[in-house]
Amino acid sequence: MNNTIHFHTADLCDRFENDISVGLQVAEPMFNDFGGKRAFYGEIVTLKVFEDNSLVREILKESGKGKVLVVDGGGSLRCALFGDQLGLLAQNNGWQGIVIYGCVRDSDVLAEMNIGVRALATQPQRSRKKGIGEKGIPVHFADTTFMPGEWICVDGDGIIVLKKAPVCSECA
Repeated sequence: MNNTIHFHTADLCDRFENDISVGLQVAEPMFNDFGGKRAFYGEIVTLKVFEDNSLVREILKESGKGKVLVVDGGGSLRCALFGDQLGLLAQNNGWQGIVIYGCVRDSDVLAEMNIGVRALATQPQRSRKKGIGEKGIPVHFADTTFMPGEWICVDGDGIIVLKKAPVCSECA
């Protein structure tokens, strides 16, 4: 498994805190690490769903090279929006990671996969499958707005969002 860190969010915060052109945002520290890849970054792709992971599966079928899926699940703790089957799909299609404002399941299996996963908690109950939700819209949670096409960097210190891909020695 490739767990090489190519950046440090703390260094990026120090470097860009006064550069308004970068639009640095730092997400509130409410997420737990469930994936085998501890650090990941990429272009943001967004979904807004509630207790329905149909669109999560649909998006993860696409190529995710250089991308991170950010899912606003409304903070629901009643069911999981992501598990081992979707983790395998994401890994096989090259997604860098997924950040979920909601729950995951199959956490032991996810921990062995080469994909980054951050979520609020685990929940063994599966989601509904109605195909309801929105794709490619700005989503807001953790005191952060996640815009499609902006960049997200995630490591053991936290989650940050930047308007553009960070070009710096910390990301080499």
